[in-house]
Amino acid sequence: MKNLFVLVFTLTLTIIFVFNAHAAGDAAKGKGAYAVCLACHGADGMGNKALNAPQIAGQSTWYLERQLKNFKTGIRGANSKDTYGMQMRPMALTLPNDQAIADMAAYVASMPLKAVPATIEGDVSAGKKSYMLCQSCHGPAGKGNRALNSPRLAGQHDWYLVRQIKNFKEGIRGTKSGDVYGAQMRPMAMTLANEETIKNVAAYIATLK
Repeated sequence: MKNLFVLVFTLTLTIIFVFNAHAAGDAAKGKGAYAVCLACHGADGMGNKALNAPQIAGQSTWYLERQLKNFKTGIRGANSKDTYGMQMRPMALTLPNDQAIADMAAYVASMPLKAVPATIEGDVSAGKKSYMLCQSCHGPAGKGNRALNSPRLAGQHDWYLVRQIKNFKEGIRGTKSGDVYGAQMRPMAMTLANEETIKNVAAYIATLK
């Protein structure tokens, strides 16, 4: 019986090791693969409005990995109305496996976050009031919360935030089978009554440093 226990325990550890073998990303390898990303997101990962590419530098590795996997599997970027997501999906498909995704996430997360200019005109005071509902997950400073599967919002381009909130409201995001966390976000986006309210929230988030 003792030998059987030892055997089962050893096999369990082996399975856990194999399953988590890709967990630690190699930023150096990710940097090499980033060549396909820099045309849109920039060498510094700060994005480019003209190319509809958001800031990705300094984002949490767990969130970067999830979104890259979502693009690869078609949870994101497969909706015909998601024009820019459809542009991103082929890029994610260049990453052959979970280890490559982890490496990319490690490199992008290591990039220093820089300030981005505000481009949305909105009522910051009104946006702050609307953000009260958001902060329960994303935090009062917009830094996100892994335990609640909520990404960092602070430091992101306001125009990108507006687009994604609209995508959630319109069902472009958060309705695909398998998008568990997107489905959690969609009802929150739907509490923002109109475009003015969305812009107000984005304008407030732009003040979070």
